[in-house]
Amino acid sequence: MERRYDLDWIRICAFGVLVLYHVGMYYVTWDWHVNSPHASHALEPLMLLSSPWRLSLLFLVSGAATAFLWDRCRRDGARFVGPRSWRLLLPLVFGMLVIVPPQSYFEVVEKLPGGYHDGYLAFWARYLAGDGTFCRDGDCLDLPTWNHLWFVAYLWCYTVVLWVLLRFAPGATGTVAERLRALLSHPAGLLWPLAWLAAARFLLVARFESTHALVDDWYNHAQYLPLFLLGFAIARPGPLWERIERARWAALAATLASWAFIAWYFGHYSDGTEPPEYLRQLQRLLWSVQQWGAIVAILGFARRHAPADSPARRWLAEAVFPVYILHQTVIVLLAVYLRPLDLPVLLEGPLLVLATFALCFVAYGIVRRIGWLRPLFGLKRAAPRTRVPRHEDHPEAA
Repeated sequence: MERRYDLDWIRICAFGVLVLYHVGMYYVTWDWHVNSPHASHALEPLMLLSSPWRLSLLFLVSGAATAFLWDRCRRDGARFVGPRSWRLLLPLVFGMLVIVPPQSYFEVVEKLPGGYHDGYLAFWARYLAGDGTFCRDGDCLDLPTWNHLWFVAYLWCYTVVLWVLLRFAPGATGTVAERLRALLSHPAGLLWPLAWLAAARFLLVARFESTHALVDDWYNHAQYLPLFLLGFAIARPGPLWERIERARWAALAATLASWAFIAWYFGHYSDGTEPPEYLRQLQRLLWSVQQWGAIVAILGFARRHAPADSPARRWLAEAVFPVYILHQTVIVLLAVYLRPLDLPVLLEGPLLVLATFALCFVAYGIVRRIGWLRPLFGLKRAAPRTRVPRHEDHPEAA
């Protein structure tokens, strides 16, 4: 398969949106590891613009990138699942033991009744020991934790599911993928994923809270695993992508109209007032419309307008995974240490965004030059060669 630069740029931009979203979590009233003393509802409608789709898009694009890796490794499945497991699980374990603990530490310092005063090293020892006594109102932290790195754990599990299908039922898997591409290429074919996402939300969202704990997160699995497999199935160019490109404007219009309702709904009922049941069900439908509409619009516009290859794309494509691993801890640390300056929110927020990207990119620049650090951040041990990298060289494809 020819390289898909549009998918590369989507992955890069989607992780950029994720960084912006997590900075925004500091300033909204939703519960997070730390919250600004100036937290308010003001930013929440903008946060809801990406809430339904940003992670769904990442799983779909990750599935598409996986198709390129499998195309290269199909004759030897061990070359597929072995290196991929190494490049996902090693950074996950390292992240849980080293990168994530400061997030939990400052959460305990700020939210534990009476505070926490024993210092970071004492907390880290209790963190590594699995201390479950950090509780507030009967809710205790599960330690160690993966926090934002849950995406890596889910991605590895979904990769194993896909590998099992490809290893033990290759013919059936290929046939299903081919028929799915044909089905989605029909005039109304792009509505089928929307129907699936809507059904999952109607049936599961009220029964299974989003936990990111893997074993009890059934609503999220009902979204993300099918989208990952769908990305794998549709990665190859063909008539489906032409239909996606033609549908981009209609999908964008549906996305924005749905978002307007979603923003109104959650703003109007943010005080705990119970909405009428018909509005609740309409919200669930339009959430799914926004979710799938945004994905189709982004895929369509990227196919139409994404830049071709460039040094910037190659650098950013490799930087994505290390920046992802680091960004949330960097945000928490910057937010805590900027707070005593009491900067105006309109100055502090952009400064937090710029400083997060700057520090993460500097850290990536260091990591990529140190051989033993590279695997800990999802990069190949060997220094990168001066060639156009294949999909399997990218963190999300690994």
